[in-house]
Amino acid sequence: MRSVHEIIVRPVVTERSTDALDRNGAYTFVVANDANKIEIGQAVERQFGVRVKDVRTMRYRGKERRVGRNIGRRAAWKKAIVTLREGDTIEIFEGV
Repeated sequence: MRSVHEIIVRPVVTERSTDALDRNGAYTFVVANDANKIEIGQAVERQFGVRVKDVRTMRYRGKERRVGRNIGRRAAWKKAIVTLREGDTIEIFEGV
């Protein structure tokens, strides 16, 4: 079994994710590309001591980037939007 830190890479703090938090209580994380919804939910529960209600995931392809003649690619990544049960909150997001 993978550790929590291998599954949850970092939180996403943007205007859109903060708005989703205020409206729906949904927290947004960048997660490992090969993590599934069950692993993500269990990792959030273990890391923060909360109960997960729903997990939605999205995959993003890396964009092509140019530097002069050289063409490279940004890394692909996966985003998870985690909704918690009533009464549960994650403290690191409070006051953002």
